[in-house]
Amino acid sequence: MPPPKKMSSSGQRRASSLNVASDDVLGGRKRSLSPQSKVKSAPIQKKRTHVVIGDTKDALPPASVNKSAPKKFKQVWDLIQEMRKSGDAPVDTMGCERLADERQPPAVCRYQQLVALMLSSQTKDEMTAAAVRRLQKHGLTMPKILRTPDVKLEELLYGVGFHRKKVHYLKETTRILQNEHGGDVPSDMKSLLKLPGVGPKMAHLFIQVGWGRTDGVGVDVHVHRISGRLGWVDAAKCPTPEHTRIALEEWLPYEYWRPINALFVGFGQQICKPVGPLCGQCKANKLCPAAFKTETRSPKKGRAE
Repeated sequence: MPPPKKMSSSGQRRASSLNVASDDVLGGRKRSLSPQSKVKSAPIQKKRTHVVIGDTKDALPPASVNKSAPKKFKQVWDLIQEMRKSGDAPVDTMGCERLADERQPPAVCRYQQLVALMLSSQTKDEMTAAAVRRLQKHGLTMPKILRTPDVKLEELLYGVGFHRKKVHYLKETTRILQNEHGGDVPSDMKSLLKLPGVGPKMAHLFIQVGWGRTDGVGVDVHVHRISGRLGWVDAAKCPTPEHTRIALEEWLPYEYWRPINALFVGFGQQICKPVGPLCGQCKANKLCPAAFKTETRSPKKGRAE
């Protein structure tokens, strides 16, 4: 089913999106955006298939792109794809969509994908993957999680950012899924955003990997940071990932909406790092307005890099 038509930038979608909670979990709270801030044994890890534009099987793009793409956008995209062709970044084997046990029924796989996404906030891929594997060994199904004492879940999630708060989110979300959604994860944004610990980025990524549909761009800290550095969005007007998502969707061709997350996450993990980006190794440095402008600010503790 094709994604719904997107309203203009001054329409209701932009207004409502700015009031949705973001995926950042800080001090155990979701941070809200305001208009003013405008068991089985663990399966074998599988390597991410390199995504090339043109392979997408998504529905036709919505008639919503109302701005032209930045100058030399395609050239920059192709250079980043070339740098990512080895597929050896952490996200390529430990990304959230790679962690579900595909031997399980589809509903259980979707649940495990959602859990992995929930744990990934403010957490490196290596730590997320390790925690998911421990949960799978324990039994990563809804009935099992609901029967597990919180103290045991805290032990299993140790090492994950804000793991105690995420135990609460995991229990509450699992209870809602079991009682209100028949033991499966819903496929619509409205229902997903009602789940504790789930924000726009997680919801968009889950719909892509869990239901094979692309309704929006999944913008995490890597996509947010790199889009700003490249000048693909106005960094001054996009202080949060959700603002960046809205800005990207105004011009980014639909066929790029899904692959941009995996592409930029790996690129951000290996080259365009939060602090000390390796601009000298970047093949797009002559096209990047932020190249060789070294950042000295240290990333927040626990934040995924």
